[in-house]
Amino acid sequence: MKVLVSGGCGFLGSNIAASYIAEGVEVIVLDALMRSGSAANLRWLQSLAKPHQLHHYGVDLADHEAVERVFQRHSPIDYVCHLAGQVAMTTSISDPRRDFRTNALGTLNILEAVRRFSPNTFVAYSSTNKVYGDLKAFSYAETPTRYIVPSHPNGFDESLPLDFASPYGCSKGAADQYVRDWHRTFGLQTVVFRHSSIYGGRQFATFDQGWIGWFCTTALQQKEARERGEEPEPFTIAGTGKQVRDVLHADDLIMLYRSAWASRSHVAGSIFNIGGGIGNSLSLLELFSILEELLETTPLQFQRTPRRKSDQDFFVADINACTNATGWQPGVGARDGIARMLAWCDAKPE
Repeated sequence: MKVLVSGGCGFLGSNIAASYIAEGVEVIVLDALMRSGSAANLRWLQSLAKPHQLHHYGVDLADHEAVERVFQRHSPIDYVCHLAGQVAMTTSISDPRRDFRTNALGTLNILEAVRRFSPNTFVAYSSTNKVYGDLKAFSYAETPTRYIVPSHPNGFDESLPLDFASPYGCSKGAADQYVRDWHRTFGLQTVVFRHSSIYGGRQFATFDQGWIGWFCTTALQQKEARERGEEPEPFTIAGTGKQVRDVLHADDLIMLYRSAWASRSHVAGSIFNIGGGIGNSLSLLELFSILEELLETTPLQFQRTPRRKSDQDFFVADINACTNATGWQPGVGARDGIARMLAWCDAKPE
């Protein structure tokens, strides 16, 4: 088997690439190493791989000729996990052209390379719940710790209307539809996963990307400050802290992409909402309570800033369609997963 992982040195990609390396599969990684932690993840993958098993190309996906050269060299390829992308909402607003080139044009270049050089490849694309916009059309209720949508107690399924909001939503949404349409128009075997929040090891989180990892890191920093007898520096959150997402651990993400491959003939052309489901949903305030409990520390210190544009007050994926199609469902509970994330952040890995 031969697997290509775009963004293979990022958080999602490195986890999936490592799982295939462990099985002796030949893995091709496309990653320009521009994101925090990507160089460290490449070194980690290289430490796991046998000679000639891992091939890394530092290509910009917006360069179609560079992408095509990789496919010409390695085709036929069995499975493409297209996980590369510009993922920060703030960056998409400050530099929308870069956001478009990476997410929309880069995806088109991957699809066209598959179509020209490896047409029997199965392609799984990592999309986002942001293709649904800010979901302002729904009625919300408020509890002491979270927002809820009474009309959707199990979350949102794939019938939710598309409403690309923000440059990030537009670029990912355009790519999302290209991936689906290249199945309908050209017969490529593709599947789209509209992800909610994913977290776990190898996630070098930053202020505007990877919120579970970011708050785990800041909680550890506040605990360390208290242990030194210092007043911890407050961190900031946008909005009330009652915003809700369903969280999915990286181990479950790996199983999702494995399940898609095993069911590829059945799921080709499909789009699925993917997350931890309603049972693994958390607001920021609820996450903070779990962190305080796990770290056995006093309440975390934070300050509120205005709500971010196009933020969703509530998004939980109804994952029943994917479960019915592939048999996949999450196995790592939110509390257990957060404990694992804390341990990884505390270890400060290279």
